[in-house]
Amino acid sequence: MKKMIFAFFAVMLSISAFQFAQAADNQLSDAEKAEGFELIFNGEDLDGWRGDTKGYVVEDGVIMCKPGGNLYLPKDYKNFIIRFDFMVPPNGNNGLGIRAEMGKDAAYHGMEIQILDDYADCYRNLKPYQYHGSIYGVVPVKRGFTKPAGEWNTEEVMADGGHIRVTVNGQVVTDADISTITETMDKRNHPGLHNESGAIGFLGHGAKVMFKNVRVKELD
Repeated sequence: MKKMIFAFFAVMLSISAFQFAQAADNQLSDAEKAEGFELIFNGEDLDGWRGDTKGYVVEDGVIMCKPGGNLYLPKDYKNFIIRFDFMVPPNGNNGLGIRAEMGKDAAYHGMEIQILDDYADCYRNLKPYQYHGSIYGVVPVKRGFTKPAGEWNTEEVMADGGHIRVTVNGQVVTDADISTITETMDKRNHPGLHNESGAIGFLGHGAKVMFKNVRVKELD
């Protein structure tokens, strides 16, 4: 009987913890409120967002590319920290455009922080500047810190002047001063690499990648 009672309370505690975790989605923590973060995704709709708002849907507090094109935050940013959670399906591919010029390819007219299923066989021969967390075509990434497809990851991208830092699941994977870059690794023209400001957006590449907990802090 004691074992049955213990098991019952263990289950109830796990359910309570799960409910608490769910309730915390798409909300700011007290620390983030104090630090000046703004909640961008309300967990219900894409009101105010720009770009391909029809190519993304909101289901159960999650933004899903169904698939769609480029979905941009409501306004442009100069220096900032953006935090979000993401989940890629097998072979999933997306991107985070920053300081991008809307209506143009963010990888070149801005920057694209790659979002990718790094473990997919179809991507095994990519260059280091094409894997998840890289500045696409420009800065390589330290790999091995994303979770397998179908699991949630947390990411933070900081852009402060020329300093670009990407943190995945608590590990800094990219940390670069792009102000010193005059020739890119892919040898292609990136006319927007040194944009001072621009749009932030999710860059759909045909996969049902999911996002939640999108929040931003503007830096001085």
